[in-house]
Amino acid sequence: MKVSTILVTGAILASAGFYAAAADSDAPAPAFTLTDVEGTEHSLSDFEGKTVVLEWTNYDCPFVKKHYSTGNMQALQKRYTDKGVVWLSICSSAPGKQGHYTPETWRQKIAEQDSQATAVLLDETGLVGRRYGAKTTPHLFVIDGTGVLRYQGAIDDNRSWDPQTVTDAANYVAAALDALLEGKPVAEKDTPPYGCSVKY
Repeated sequence: MKVSTILVTGAILASAGFYAAAADSDAPAPAFTLTDVEGTEHSLSDFEGKTVVLEWTNYDCPFVKKHYSTGNMQALQKRYTDKGVVWLSICSSAPGKQGHYTPETWRQKIAEQDSQATAVLLDETGLVGRRYGAKTTPHLFVIDGTGVLRYQGAIDDNRSWDPQTVTDAANYVAAALDALLEGKPVAEKDTPPYGCSVKY
């Protein structure tokens, strides 16, 4: 086998290992503590008894823009936070990478986007993103009140970046949240996420 082939194969394997899902559906969600853009720490354990959504985000990603420019993400956030769901947007972009901002810039952009998330958390080291196996922006995870991960994957079933596709898409996250809030099992637990790669 040629050296170049070995190197390419190794890179592919390393990439696959790097992005391998670290969190399993129907298993306890990985614990974490992160600081938000205001400097306040949040731990998953703080929200015991509540349904929690984790939304990996990067405002510079066209797929994230698709959902924010149409108001789709904000409407989803508000719809469920009004029902007592905790919605945590998480950015795992490393310093110098796309989507990484200072806390001050984050606050400005959150206001511009009219985010309705409970908090926006900064994961500059990528530790939490890797712990969950977050691959794309957006990539969403739904955790029930007992701390068990009940859904992970895409926001919906239309993988296009075109904002016009939002209206007719079937929203997996809404379906999972509706089921949990009604005390029913989540039918679709895992779907392939789509979007820009997380900029670790």
